[in-house]
Amino acid sequence: MTQGAGQGPEVERTATLRDFRVPAYVHETGPYAHSTHPGEAAPLLDQAYPEGYTPTQRDLPVINRGDTVQVHVDPASLPAQQPVDGPGPLFVVGDVHGYLDELVAALQEKGLIDSAANWCAGTARLWFLGDFTDRGPDGIGVIDLVMRLSAEAAAAGGYCKALMGNHELLLIGAKRFGDTPVNSGAGTATFQAAWLLNGGQKTDMDRLQDHHLQWMSRLDAMEEVDGHLLVHSDTTAYLDYGNSIEAVNDTVRETLTRNDADEVWDLFRKFTKRFSFRDEGGADHVRSLLDTYGGTRIVHGHSPIPYLMGEVGSEDGEDGGGPVVEGPHVYADGLAIGMDGGVTMAGKLLVQQLPLDI
Repeated sequence: MTQGAGQGPEVERTATLRDFRVPAYVHETGPYAHSTHPGEAAPLLDQAYPEGYTPTQRDLPVINRGDTVQVHVDPASLPAQQPVDGPGPLFVVGDVHGYLDELVAALQEKGLIDSAANWCAGTARLWFLGDFTDRGPDGIGVIDLVMRLSAEAAAAGGYCKALMGNHELLLIGAKRFGDTPVNSGAGTATFQAAWLLNGGQKTDMDRLQDHHLQWMSRLDAMEEVDGHLLVHSDTTAYLDYGNSIEAVNDTVRETLTRNDADEVWDLFRKFTKRFSFRDEGGADHVRSLLDTYGGTRIVHGHSPIPYLMGEVGSEDGEDGGGPVVEGPHVYADGLAIGMDGGVTMAGKLLVQQLPLDI
């Protein structure tokens, strides 16, 4: 999920958290006009990202999990017996954001893990689309689970893999660079301030160890599997980093290896961009990625489905519920599949088997 400044104008400086100010327009105009704490400000959907966009304002709300609508999954939807030969079924997981209990429940519903949270899906293939931490209560627990399932799935003849999300870049940056000033394109910013503004959890930072950082730093940014181009963010910014999947992944890893704060910030900033596939010309943007990197459909997280659809639930809980997300969102002429069910905003943590019929 993004750390971005929404689609509004830039703020002048963001050197520290106390320097941050949310522009008045966030509260006074647009479809989400209301009086709220700046941290709960929602983006204005009808505005485009300005030139030099930088993620120095939290642009998506975090709604009390008590407002979550629990969607029952029919046992008939569980995967069938795994084949003996050849690759198993392919599953993708949307943004988790520290909601470990919800992740365990969703994986169990799909028959991927058992009651003890151990891999039980044989040769199945499981991809996480990034954003494991921040906003929710146990991001490190999520990472530990994914790392363990990766080993267990490989031992069973399947696999569990993960992509780099913008929150992985944010946490890496906050740990490595802290309050070191970076050039945000709109003045001075710091990773530490951006991390706190965008749901950074002190308990995650306290429990973050070197092996977590090494694991995150080695994640791929994109992959193509069975005709599905898997990425975290719904942005064309990947094109800035190479004309092949291998080139993009190498560039991202090399950037993190050089350990330059401004370079990592620019990478993080571009990964926070969103909605490239939703608005006018969105299908063409998807095609530009597919033509470059391969695949017939793009599958992404990052932007919650209620925002992709232009719909959100009540932020103050007055209606007693939140956005009801039944499953992935297929859009952009059927070429894009959104997988972020909005678990941080009373939505649903999605685990989906591919291909997805429309």
